Amino acid sequence: MGKRILIVDDAAFMRMMIKDILVKNGFEVVGEAADGVQAIEKYMELKPDLVTMDITMPEMDGIQALKEIKEKDPSATVIMCSAMGQQAMVIDAISAGAKDFIVKPFQADRVVEAIEKALS
Repeated sequence: MGKRILIVDDAAFMRMMIKDILVKNGFEVVGEAADGVQAIEKYMELKPDLVTMDITMPEMDGIQALKEIKEKDPSATVIMCSAMGQQAMVIDAISAGAKDFIVKPFQADRVVEAIEKALS
């Protein structure tokens, strides 16, 4: 059985790209969210094994959403995604509890590697 994953990104195109990579590699995408507020709601509703979380989003950014999810469920597994490979954001995300960081544009093997590592 594939691991259950929630994809969070404000760009539908990016969600589709990640979903495609995950499904091809045997993961089950249980939900999608377009901002941090939706991410928290979907997380509580779906209880996925892992969340891929974009950093820059409307309503609530990924780091804030990550902090709130970790508050509600300290065992949550979240991997941050961002086009900005900015050191400070990576450090913020990791210190807020993210397991890993993937930079856009996504390389399928890097996405799969990060997810498998985070889930192991």
